[in-house]
Amino acid sequence: MRESAAVQPLAGLLVVDLTRLLPGPYATRELARLGARVVRLEPPEGDALREVAPAWEAALNAGKESVVCDLKAEPELGRALISRADVVVDGFRPGVTTRLGLERPGRTVWCSLTGFGLGGRHEQRVGHDLNYLGWAGALADTAPAPPPVQVADLAAGALAAVAEILAALLERERTGAGRHVVVSMTHGSHRLVAHRLGGDPVPRILTGGVACYRTYPTADGRFLTVAALEHGFWRRLCEVLGHDEWAGRAFDPELPELAALLASRPLADWLELFDGEEVCVGPVSTLEEAAAEFGSPVEGHAPTLGEHTQAWREELGL
Repeated sequence: MRESAAVQPLAGLLVVDLTRLLPGPYATRELARLGARVVRLEPPEGDALREVAPAWEAALNAGKESVVCDLKAEPELGRALISRADVVVDGFRPGVTTRLGLERPGRTVWCSLTGFGLGGRHEQRVGHDLNYLGWAGALADTAPAPPPVQVADLAAGALAAVAEILAALLERERTGAGRHVVVSMTHGSHRLVAHRLGGDPVPRILTGGVACYRTYPTADGRFLTVAALEHGFWRRLCEVLGHDEWAGRAFDPELPELAALLASRPLADWLELFDGEEVCVGPVSTLEEAAAEFGSPVEGHAPTLGEHTQAWREELGL
């Protein structure tokens, strides 16, 4: 991440962000990380995330610009800003941009982040991450437990949007024309699990159904991840633990002896023991520990609501 931060392939491109909450701002944060100038076009009341989760809002929107515009009462500012955009990202339900009179300029790449895409019977259905994952079949093995990260919002939605936008920008280099791309968080979530439709090699192989791939508690209330799916990794794990006799039990639904052993010592002891060994184990780190180890993508300050409105009015001659 730190090495790639210096690469700015989108420098000089303007992105207008019409989205709220999590998926859209995450996507445009990634575009900003790649060098784009990102302007958030916010309603007078601002993004609800500013009040509900201000720390999230600051992390997602650091380095962007904020322009306040009521698209219903004063659409001219929004239309003028969009006319300058290389990329527009919206998170409205299908049909809203048409009702607002917003049109895509010919060279602009416009990405619509939706829950269910266009044209299907769910087109106007409201939802959030958990709903999309449920519809997509992604929760079948783990329900009722919720996922620890918003997979539909961030992977099937935001990162898929970034991929589609980058592909459309490459296409524009060849053809000179932009296009409208639509991302469905539900369809994208289903694509993340659709390779399993033909069956799994072992039931629940990646969701705690086998001894060699699960999370184990340690003596200090922490957790150790074991992902020794390949025989070589599992065999070496057993050797380091001094239990060669477990080598043929990798895919047992339970291995109580291993669980008891790992629960007998604190996490730090196990990390020290396995350091440098090819065994596919690791800690369940806190967010703070992970940030200290790998850094944070957040750079710059998050703009106050409408901080850049006047500057853009002047630049646009309004």
